[in-house]
Amino acid sequence: MHTALLIVLATALPCTAQAPPRQAVEARNGMVVCVSPPAADVGVAILKRGGNAVDAAIAVALAEAVTYPAAGNVGGGGFMLVWPGAGKEPVVFDYREKAPAASTADMFASGTDPFSSKVAGVPGTVRGLSLAHKRFGKLPWKELVLPAVALAEDGFELNAPLAQSLNQILADKKTTNAEFRRVYGKNGGADRWKAGDRLVLADLGKTLRAVAEEGPDAFYTGKLAELVEAEMKTGGGLITKSDLAKYEAKERKPIHGTYRGFDVYAPPPPSSGGVALVEMLNILETFDLKKHERYSPQTVHLMAEAMRRAYLDRARHLGDQDFVQVPDHLTRKEYAKKLAAGIDPAKATKSESLAPDIAITDGGTNTTHFSVADRDGMCVANTYTLENAYGCRVVVRGAGYILNNEMTDFNPKPGVTTRTGLIGTKPNQVAPGKRMLSSMTPTIMAKDGKPVLITGSPGGRTIINTMLCHVVNFVDYGMAAQALVDAPRMHHQWFPDRIAHEDFAGFPDLSAKLKAMDHTVTKHRQGDGHTIVIDPKTGTFYGAADIRIDGKAAGY
Repeated sequence: MHTALLIVLATALPCTAQAPPRQAVEARNGMVVCVSPPAADVGVAILKRGGNAVDAAIAVALAEAVTYPAAGNVGGGGFMLVWPGAGKEPVVFDYREKAPAASTADMFASGTDPFSSKVAGVPGTVRGLSLAHKRFGKLPWKELVLPAVALAEDGFELNAPLAQSLNQILADKKTTNAEFRRVYGKNGGADRWKAGDRLVLADLGKTLRAVAEEGPDAFYTGKLAELVEAEMKTGGGLITKSDLAKYEAKERKPIHGTYRGFDVYAPPPPSSGGVALVEMLNILETFDLKKHERYSPQTVHLMAEAMRRAYLDRARHLGDQDFVQVPDHLTRKEYAKKLAAGIDPAKATKSESLAPDIAITDGGTNTTHFSVADRDGMCVANTYTLENAYGCRVVVRGAGYILNNEMTDFNPKPGVTTRTGLIGTKPNQVAPGKRMLSSMTPTIMAKDGKPVLITGSPGGRTIINTMLCHVVNFVDYGMAAQALVDAPRMHHQWFPDRIAHEDFAGFPDLSAKLKAMDHTVTKHRQGDGHTIVIDPKTGTFYGAADIRIDGKAAGY
């Protein structure tokens, strides 16, 4: 058996976070791994009740809208990748937000306030979860929503990280929305939250109850739609009742690649994740990474060069596939071989030299991922977001939920691409009804027709490279579930032209050796990656909650 399929419980490699080592949670019947402990418990309860992985994923997503307000949401959007079971084709549910009909290409050219109603895209989460339920759900819709209703109406205890997060966001002078401060402030903002305090979200509970009892359409029509439109008029936003009524989630075919005998599935555009991940893996497949240690300068260099080239293609070609023709060659192995041939094994390529066709000038996100698996072979990788932590920090008055600020994911200044990372290429410029480009990359890997890895991550543009690190850790270096999640990660996104890495303290000479290869190197923390590894021989699940954040793996 391939070494990556040998499930070893020992933790390897130093970790990036100052936290006690965790062990992967082992289970045989079902597993949920997510950022919110109460939501993980909700998901396992649904599995025990006879629900499948999609049912559990829907319940987890809605529970996190209550218990993880920085990113869990009904006011945002994302992607759900479903492995339906043996002999069935994987499916992606695209519920990415859309630009309102009143949007224009240059609406952010003179600047963007990321904490205003104007940057809110039309939310997709409820429609996306509903579409997944219609396709694969087993339990009634209402049963999947009611746990979130109870958490909102009855309240839940804050853990220390969430209390600290709320205190920080409320202390920020940029958090000006009065309703946000009323809903999420303790005693109207007069006091600081502490672990053990109870947060009750009455208005959000009413919204979720309407969605449970009247169905998903209640979120997009009638009174709830009127509340959104009123909020937009007050705050200078663009979303109308018509925008909400017209929103549709889409069922799409995932991007499918192979890497050293493993099948890799991830979402297609408007996510850039699947295309970029498969392109990078195809490049790396031309090299024998196992000749070198995982954190050798040679391995890190080759990974950075693959990242550099894929992120250039991301900027050059990728956008909403309903608006942009995405070239087929990007995920072909023949193309990757040509790219790999241009990599100097001993020296960094200058990013600017790869793109003579793009004029280059000088010039914080919050997403969450969860993974679910059930005893019948169905698996779900779901990533969804509000964009920045707590989105645009605007709560819809009377509805109780936070709006996203996803419009900032469009390229804001047409034609302006900078060395600092601002992208202005045409495929991802604003247009009415268009879905903004995303880096969300919920990923499922399979071997011989059986799922073996379910993973994903938050972190803006770093997401795709977190997934690359997970796949390389798993396939090339045989790391077990917790070890592959805990291991330090790296990121290169074409511009800025630098390797941003987590703590390489266990490898003291690595940064110096990379600099000697002409790389610019800096430190940067990447997002958490809640992951399930499945032993294909026994069917045992190993759930790994990321030590970078206070998540939970729960199974039975």
